[in-house]
Amino acid sequence: MNLEQLAPKKKQKRLDEPVSLFEHLGELRKRLTYALIAVIIGGLGCYPAVNWVIADLAKPIGKLYFTGPVEAFWSRIKIAFFLGLLASLPIVLFQVWSFIQHGLLPKEKRFIFSLTLVSFILFIGGAAFCYFLVIPTGIRFLLAYSSDTLVPLITISRYLSFVMTLIISFGLVFELPVAIGFLTKIGIFNSRVLREQWRFAVVVIFIAAAALTPGPDVFSQMVMAAPLLVLYGVSIFVAMLIERRK
Repeated sequence: MNLEQLAPKKKQKRLDEPVSLFEHLGELRKRLTYALIAVIIGGLGCYPAVNWVIADLAKPIGKLYFTGPVEAFWSRIKIAFFLGLLASLPIVLFQVWSFIQHGLLPKEKRFIFSLTLVSFILFIGGAAFCYFLVIPTGIRFLLAYSSDTLVPLITISRYLSFVMTLIISFGLVFELPVAIGFLTKIGIFNSRVLREQWRFAVVVIFIAAAALTPGPDVFSQMVMAAPLLVLYGVSIFVAMLIERRK
């Protein structure tokens, strides 16, 4: 009998054993660190494109103003790291899904790369829809209320907050089919409940649209609610497909 046989054996963790709270916190810290590093690197790489972005953002308005000595500087930093977030989005989304799958069963962890890819496509689709259609149309609609006595004086920081909030909001709401598909896959949702609760879903969608849009104007809320209603219908179809493949 050798020493290896006498030594106490380490307890092997079962694959289906629940993950402790401390393991979850450690995993969360690791994933946040990776995501933050990716965003910082992306922001530094995207800084040369800041001037072009500012010029493009100003097209629906004409000119953007700043009222403080550091406002223009910090606005450039915000744009750079917002672009860095978009550039590093595949890595960020992979870290999000990797953290979520940390607490799942082995058979539920096989879809991490597919979820990352689909999430990225939908987020970019929502962001592009907002940037190229919603923002120019919305700005023209809102500026139509100006007059000889009401002259718009739009500062760069307020305008950036408006634009970034809209882009992120549209990107997130376009993730609805992925979220519902994932919850259907793990057994929390099903297509029958989604179909039966459509009236309640419509109310929630309009409340969410009002909460996610940065301004109180009805136009922005309606423009966000319309694709959400379509995405809810797509989500029901996705849930039905997933149920058939179970």
